[in-house]
Amino acid sequence: MTFEEYYGKKLRLLEDARQYLLELVKQFPDNRELEEAHPIMYCTSRIKSPDSMIKKLTKMGLEADPDTALREMHDAVGLRIVCSFADNVYEVADWLCGRTECRVIEKKDYIAYPKPNGYRSLHLILLLKEEKFDGLSVEIQLRTIAIDFWAALEHQIKYKRYIEHEPLVREELKRCADEIASVDLSMQTIRDMIRENIGEEEHDDTR
Repeated sequence: MTFEEYYGKKLRLLEDARQYLLELVKQFPDNRELEEAHPIMYCTSRIKSPDSMIKKLTKMGLEADPDTALREMHDAVGLRIVCSFADNVYEVADWLCGRTECRVIEKKDYIAYPKPNGYRSLHLILLLKEEKFDGLSVEIQLRTIAIDFWAALEHQIKYKRYIEHEPLVREELKRCADEIASVDLSMQTIRDMIRENIGEEEHDDTR
């Protein structure tokens, strides 16, 4: 089933919402030093596929029509924001939560409280306030570039039908997730040390 066949006239609404979110993220203030990486490395978006939406609605015992999907589900439109460091994730999330264009419905912090498989990300469900979006809610996932790399591989394994030695594979994935989180923290610490060093040098130059 195509997107047009499933969502019908609602597809234009979803496409507009996706573009609206991408434009909104572009407004995030860039206060970094010239030598530093931008807090937002890149951003991707998607409209949930008909097959995925129907499967999710059916699993929840709901009618699998598009009206029910947009009314009951929050992830028909999804945005993934990939950041340089973990503290950037919180900076961008706080900025989004403070925007007048949307209202926070739900916030889940899987960075502070990782999932059992090691997954670390911050999820926001936002209600778009503009009347033209007719009460549409969207999902935004924020994570570091290191965790995004891990999540891409984990996703491939999760959706395979059969994997030999699957428990061992998942155990190794969990170990890798923990190590990546440790590297994330170390890289952030190194960045902070460099910032402090630059600040001290600038202070000395002004004496």
